[in-house]
Amino acid sequence: MTRRNAIGNHLANLSAAMSYPFETWWGTIGLVLAAAVTYVLLLLSTMPEFSIQMLGDGIHWFEYVLVSLTETVYRTDGWSGLGIIGLYSLLSGVAVVNAVAQLRIVGVASLTDLSGVVPGLLASGCASCGAGLLGFLGFAGGLAALPYDGAVLRIGGLFLLLFFLGRAGHPERCAIPTEASK
Repeated sequence: MTRRNAIGNHLANLSAAMSYPFETWWGTIGLVLAAAVTYVLLLLSTMPEFSIQMLGDGIHWFEYVLVSLTETVYRTDGWSGLGIIGLYSLLSGVAVVNAVAQLRIVGVASLTDLSGVVPGLLASGCASCGAGLLGFLGFAGGLAALPYDGAVLRIGGLFLLLFFLGRAGHPERCAIPTEASK
Protein backbone atom coordinates (compact mmCIF):
# COMPACT_ATOMS: atom_id res chain seq x y z
CA MET A 1 0.00 0.00 0.00
CA THR A 2 1.44 3.36 -0.97
CA ARG A 3 1.78 6.21 1.48
CA ARG A 4 -0.79 8.29 -0.44
CA ASN A 5 -3.26 5.40 -0.37
CA ALA A 6 -2.70 4.91 3.39
CA ILE A 7 -3.36 8.60 4.05
CA GLY A 8 -6.48 8.45 1.88
CA ASN A 9 -7.74 5.40 3.79
CA HIS A 10 -7.04 7.11 7.12
CA LEU A 11 -8.92 10.24 6.05
CA ALA A 12 -11.85 8.13 4.83
CA ASN A 13 -11.93 6.28 8.18
CA LEU A 14 -11.74 9.61 10.03
CA SER A 15 -14.64 10.96 8.00
CA ALA A 16 -16.67 7.83 8.74
CA ALA A 17 -15.87 8.06 12.46
CA MET A 18 -16.81 11.76 12.58
CA SER A 19 -20.11 11.22 10.75
CA TYR A 20 -21.23 8.16 12.74
CA PRO A 21 -22.79 10.06 15.69
CA PHE A 22 -25.03 11.96 13.27
CA GLU A 23 -26.55 8.81 11.75
CA THR A 24 -29.14 8.48 14.53
CA TRP A 25 -30.85 10.81 16.97
CA TRP A 26 -29.45 8.83 19.90
CA GLY A 27 -25.93 9.23 18.56
CA THR A 28 -26.39 12.97 18.12
CA ILE A 29 -27.83 13.34 21.62
CA GLY A 30 -24.94 11.28 23.01
CA LEU A 31 -22.45 13.47 21.14
CA VAL A 32 -23.98 16.67 22.52
CA LEU A 33 -24.07 15.31 26.08
CA ALA A 34 -20.50 13.95 25.97
CA ALA A 35 -19.20 17.16 24.39
CA ALA A 36 -20.96 19.27 27.03
CA VAL A 37 -19.56 17.19 29.89
CA THR A 38 -16.07 17.36 28.36
CA TYR A 39 -16.37 21.14 27.90
CA VAL A 40 -17.35 21.56 31.54
CA LEU A 41 -14.52 19.30 32.74
CA LEU A 42 -11.96 21.10 30.64
CA LEU A 43 -13.17 24.48 31.89
CA LEU A 44 -13.18 23.35 35.51
CA SER A 45 -9.64 22.05 35.06
CA THR A 46 -8.36 25.45 33.95
CA MET A 47 -8.42 26.64 37.56
CA PRO A 48 -8.90 23.54 39.73
CA GLU A 49 -8.58 25.29 43.09
CA PHE A 50 -11.14 27.95 42.18
CA SER A 51 -13.52 25.29 40.86
CA ILE A 52 -13.19 23.10 43.94
CA GLN A 53 -13.60 25.99 46.38
CA MET A 54 -16.62 27.51 44.64
CA LEU A 55 -18.43 24.24 43.97
CA GLY A 56 -17.54 23.01 47.45
CA ASP A 57 -19.58 25.90 48.82
CA GLY A 58 -22.60 24.76 46.85
CA ILE A 59 -23.81 23.69 43.44
CA HIS A 60 -25.60 27.03 43.09
CA TRP A 61 -22.19 28.50 42.12
CA PHE A 62 -21.94 26.22 39.06
CA GLU A 63 -23.27 28.78 36.57
CA TYR A 64 -21.01 31.51 37.97
CA VAL A 65 -17.96 29.23 37.80
CA LEU A 66 -18.73 28.17 34.22
CA VAL A 67 -19.21 31.74 33.02
CA SER A 68 -16.16 33.02 34.91
CA LEU A 69 -13.87 30.33 33.55
CA THR A 70 -15.17 30.76 30.00
CA GLU A 71 -14.46 34.48 30.30
CA THR A 72 -11.00 33.77 31.72
CA VAL A 73 -10.10 31.51 28.82
CA TYR A 74 -11.41 34.09 26.35
CA ARG A 75 -9.50 36.96 27.98
CA THR A 76 -6.33 34.88 28.15
CA ASP A 77 -6.21 33.41 24.64
CA GLY A 78 -9.25 34.78 22.82
CA TRP A 79 -11.31 32.83 20.35
CA SER A 80 -8.49 30.42 19.62
CA GLY A 81 -8.47 29.29 23.26
CA LEU A 82 -12.21 28.72 23.27
CA GLY A 83 -11.89 27.05 19.87
CA ILE A 84 -9.35 24.54 21.18
CA ILE A 85 -11.61 23.65 24.09
CA GLY A 86 -14.60 23.39 21.75
CA LEU A 87 -12.69 21.17 19.31
CA TYR A 88 -11.55 18.90 22.14
CA SER A 89 -15.12 18.69 23.37
CA LEU A 90 -16.46 17.83 19.92
CA LEU A 91 -13.80 15.21 19.22
CA SER A 92 -14.23 13.70 22.68
CA GLY A 93 -17.99 13.51 22.11
CA VAL A 94 -17.42 11.68 18.83
CA ALA A 95 -14.95 9.33 20.51
CA VAL A 96 -17.36 8.54 23.36
CA VAL A 97 -20.28 7.82 21.01
CA ASN A 98 -18.08 5.63 18.82
CA ALA A 99 -16.64 3.80 21.82
CA VAL A 100 -20.14 3.08 23.15
CA ALA A 101 -21.18 1.81 19.71
CA GLN A 102 -18.13 -0.44 19.45
CA LEU A 103 -18.73 -1.74 22.95
CA ARG A 104 -22.34 -2.51 22.07
CA ILE A 105 -21.50 -4.19 18.75
CA VAL A 106 -18.22 -6.03 19.33
CA GLY A 107 -17.57 -6.01 23.06
CA VAL A 108 -14.80 -4.83 25.35
CA ALA A 109 -11.96 -6.03 23.09
CA SER A 110 -12.91 -3.42 20.46
CA LEU A 111 -12.15 -0.46 22.70
CA THR A 112 -8.40 -0.81 22.13
CA ASP A 113 -8.86 1.12 18.87
CA LEU A 114 -9.86 4.18 20.85
CA SER A 115 -7.04 3.91 23.38
CA GLY A 116 -5.65 7.26 22.23
CA VAL A 117 -8.71 9.12 23.46
CA VAL A 118 -7.65 8.99 27.12
CA PRO A 119 -4.13 10.44 26.60
CA GLY A 120 -5.56 13.07 24.28
CA LEU A 121 -8.18 14.09 26.81
CA LEU A 122 -5.70 14.11 29.68
CA ALA A 123 -3.22 16.23 27.77
CA SER A 124 -5.82 18.45 26.16
CA GLY A 125 -5.80 21.31 28.58
CA CYS A 126 -7.30 24.67 28.54
CA ALA A 127 -6.12 27.34 26.21
CA SER A 128 -4.77 29.48 29.02
CA CYS A 129 -2.58 27.14 31.06
CA GLY A 130 -2.24 23.88 29.17
CA ALA A 131 -2.95 21.82 32.26
CA GLY A 132 -6.12 20.09 31.19
CA LEU A 133 -7.27 17.24 33.31
CA LEU A 134 -3.65 16.68 34.31
CA GLY A 135 -4.08 19.72 36.57
CA PHE A 136 -6.45 17.69 38.70
CA LEU A 137 -3.77 15.02 38.95
CA GLY A 138 -1.09 17.48 40.12
CA PHE A 139 0.91 17.94 36.92
CA ALA A 140 -0.03 21.57 36.17
CA GLY A 141 3.34 22.92 37.31
CA GLY A 142 5.25 20.56 35.06
CA LEU A 143 3.14 21.50 32.07
CA ALA A 144 3.54 25.20 32.80
CA ALA A 145 7.31 24.77 32.48
CA LEU A 146 6.94 23.56 28.89
CA PRO A 147 7.73 25.98 26.05
CA TYR A 148 4.76 28.02 24.85
CA ASP A 149 2.89 27.04 28.04
CA GLY A 150 2.20 23.55 26.71
CA ALA A 151 0.60 24.66 23.43
CA VAL A 152 2.50 21.95 21.56
CA LEU A 153 1.11 19.37 23.99
CA ARG A 154 -2.45 20.58 23.36
CA ILE A 155 -1.98 20.41 19.59
CA GLY A 156 -0.39 16.98 20.01
CA GLY A 157 -3.42 15.86 22.01
CA LEU A 158 -5.72 17.00 19.20
CA PHE A 159 -3.64 15.05 16.67
CA LEU A 160 -3.82 11.98 18.93
CA LEU A 161 -7.60 12.19 19.02
CA LEU A 162 -7.78 12.61 15.24
CA PHE A 163 -5.28 9.80 14.64
CA PHE A 164 -7.07 7.26 16.80
CA LEU A 165 -10.51 8.22 15.50
CA GLY A 166 -9.19 7.74 11.96
CA ARG A 167 -7.62 4.45 12.93
CA ALA A 168 -10.86 3.14 14.44
CA GLY A 169 -13.15 4.39 11.66
CA HIS A 170 -16.88 3.70 11.58
CA PRO A 171 -17.80 1.52 14.59
CA GLU A 172 -20.06 -0.72 12.51
CA ARG A 173 -17.51 -1.37 9.76
CA CYS A 174 -14.10 -2.98 9.84
CA ALA A 175 -11.34 -0.39 9.34
CA ILE A 176 -8.68 -2.99 8.48
CA PRO A 177 -8.33 -3.41 4.70
CA THR A 178 -8.65 -6.96 3.42
CA GLU A 179 -7.35 -8.51 0.19
CA ALA A 180 -10.80 -8.11 -1.40
CA SER A 181 -10.93 -4.38 -0.64
CA LYS A 182 -7.43 -3.57 -2.01
